[in-house]
Amino acid sequence: MKKSLKAVWVILLAVLILAAVVAMAINIFADRALKVGIEVAATKTLNVGVSVGEVDLSIMTGKLGISNLSINNPPGYQYDKLLELKDAQIEVNVKSLLGDRVSVRKIKLDGVNVVLEQRGVAGNNLQDVIKTISDGRKAKGKSKKDGKKLHIANLEISNITVKAKLLPVPGRADTIMLKLNPIVMTDLGSDNKLDMAELSGRILLAIAGGVANKGTGVLPKEITSAMKLTLSKTIKLGKTATKGGKKLLEGGKDTGKEIMGGVKDLLKNPKEEK
Repeated sequence: MKKSLKAVWVILLAVLILAAVVAMAINIFADRALKVGIEVAATKTLNVGVSVGEVDLSIMTGKLGISNLSINNPPGYQYDKLLELKDAQIEVNVKSLLGDRVSVRKIKLDGVNVVLEQRGVAGNNLQDVIKTISDGRKAKGKSKKDGKKLHIANLEISNITVKAKLLPVPGRADTIMLKLNPIVMTDLGSDNKLDMAELSGRILLAIAGGVANKGTGVLPKEITSAMKLTLSKTIKLGKTATKGGKKLLEGGKDTGKEIMGGVKDLLKNPKEEK
């Protein structure tokens, strides 16, 4: 009897150990697969290299952590990186992963470092990537293929630092540092049109809006005017606001009034900017 009981315990222990090993293996392989998937999808969307340091996925709780994500510069720029993100925390409704629309409760992006590099009089790397996303969106509009859609209840971007590298001009600093206000976007994808490519575009557009806001009167007007013009042509965001309560972007109104940022007439015609 004792031998039989001992054998049962041994079998149960072996089963538990095997289950633990399988669970660990699933997490390890899931993390690696997700890391590669993020890099491939983001690279395709932005048309520049994207790398991820680590991914930590908890399938049971629907929580995803991403650390040390970096976006390369487009060709022709001096610096290797356009953007580096230290930490991203995402909470998803697990059941929604099985459907056509993924429900995301929260996305928090913390520690965003952007190198805004000027090329020519008004060109810069951030605008080049935004244009790539915009062009890809137009091409996708002609395609009948349709992937999973997203609905994001809350997206917050905090600790955003921008290092602007300007063309050398006598009597002017060629490096300017900007600290952007936190950005909060809510109820994204309520129109059932938001996918990963669109989300990437909205995040970069929101950061560009913050640069246009903070950079007014600090950066060369050629850069801020061109950026405002790009924003006015391409932005179609939902409800967006800074933490201080001032509206940064607001959908459903005239395009020329979508970028508020606490600056009156932020999107006025570049020719009118003094």
